Amino acid sequence: MKIKNNNRQRYNSIQGLRSFKDTLPTKVKKIIVKKGEIYSKTLENWKYLVGDELFKICYPKSFKKINQKNKCLLIMVQRGFEVELEYAKQKIIDKINYFFGKEVINMIKLKTFNKHIDSVKDFKNINATKSSLKLHTNNIKNSALKNSLSEFMKVYKQR
Repeated sequence: MKIKNNNRQRYNSIQGLRSFKDTLPTKVKKIIVKKGEIYSKTLENWKYLVGDELFKICYPKSFKKINQKNKCLLIMVQRGFEVELEYAKQKIIDKINYFFGKEVINMIKLKTFNKHIDSVKDFKNINATKSSLKLHTNNIKNSALKNSLSEFMKVYKQR
């Protein structure tokens, strides 16, 4: 096996083979390790961190590091519930920092969104039961696929 010394990578490779972690730039690896881990654990435990009521109206969108001291969590909030989350900001910051055992964030920014999920669900249910969709599934020649699609439509309609 030959070891290449003339490549532009940080680590030597054997016959051109490198591990995936060696191919990533150092800045990207730091972001993935720090922000990715914090963000994924925050997402997993969001219901515990904010409580049941706030869990229904908001979710974390991203972490931003403004400078060395200021780390910000951007939270998407359903329109009309900004005041409730504004009052719970410090409590959420304390819970997140306690959960990780260090100061992960020290400020929260809110961004609002409109909730039109109920009307979208009704619209999808109406479209899923149309006869035109059934006509398209009747044109499928594979009987196993046709049966599984019809079963899926029944389950989706009940949902």
